[in-house]
Amino acid sequence: MADLDRATEILRAELGPELRVDAPLAPFTTFRIGGNAALFVDAEREATLLAVASAVAASGVPVIVIGRGSNVLVSDGGFPGIVVRLGRAYRWAGRDGNLITAGGSMPLPALAGIALRHELAGVEFGVAIPATLGGAVRMNAGAHGRSMAEVLERIDVFSLGDATRRAVSGTDAGFAYRSSALGADAVVVGATVRLEPGEATEIRARMDEAREWRRRTQPLAEPNCGSVFKNPDGDHAARLIEAAGAKGLRIGGARVSEKHANFIVADPGTSAADVWAVIAHVRRLVADRAGVTLETEVQVIGEVAGVDA
Repeated sequence: MADLDRATEILRAELGPELRVDAPLAPFTTFRIGGNAALFVDAEREATLLAVASAVAASGVPVIVIGRGSNVLVSDGGFPGIVVRLGRAYRWAGRDGNLITAGGSMPLPALAGIALRHELAGVEFGVAIPATLGGAVRMNAGAHGRSMAEVLERIDVFSLGDATRRAVSGTDAGFAYRSSALGADAVVVGATVRLEPGEATEIRARMDEAREWRRRTQPLAEPNCGSVFKNPDGDHAARLIEAAGAKGLRIGGARVSEKHANFIVADPGTSAADVWAVIAHVRRLVADRAGVTLETEVQVIGEVAGVDA
């Protein structure tokens, strides 16, 4: 049985004021909704991760890692365990020829900017993805026909389950569409991408095109979590949702974006239950209309009523 008091005791002794108790998670997500984490840790050093691993081993409490919160839905009841986020100490980058290595909390758009400065091509697609490098690696983020799996050379992982650090090659990470085989307790503390020399003007043009496409097609001014559903083979989730008549569908404060049907936006006062109700209803409509069961990209943190609907 999980012992939250024991985890709190260990982390407080090891981390002091670094540990936050009953910490709101909404500010750390792009949805800006959801409840609190029982325990929240900003990791600025490996010793912090070791302390979390020790607390998990001794207490059995659940643990989850977040990045910029762009692909998550936090339940209204929050998360009854430890939430870990890599801090500024993991926001760094270095170059060695065609390789760029960066820390897990480096924003993917910033990594794309670093590659541009060194006239290296291959991660231009990342300029339009609001994720950290760690989060992008875990979910094999992609856009414009490219994905992280295509450029990753090495991934540096800290396992909270056994307090070990290891390097995983890009070919051994079990990448698939919007997923990887990295364990739920695996913290991506750094990664190396292999790029190709390119002309700065061409790289910048592709980045500008990606930014403009995102500005034109996505509801950037409204709280959302990014794409909600994975694209089925040979089709697009947005097309299926629109064809099912779900564009603009609203439940409570959550609604399917009129700008992009694969986005759900949250008005002030929206609950996580509202969002999941929209997700479940959209899935039913698409299944009834097209015979396709949409899979979600969004990661649910905590328990949301009807999450298996």
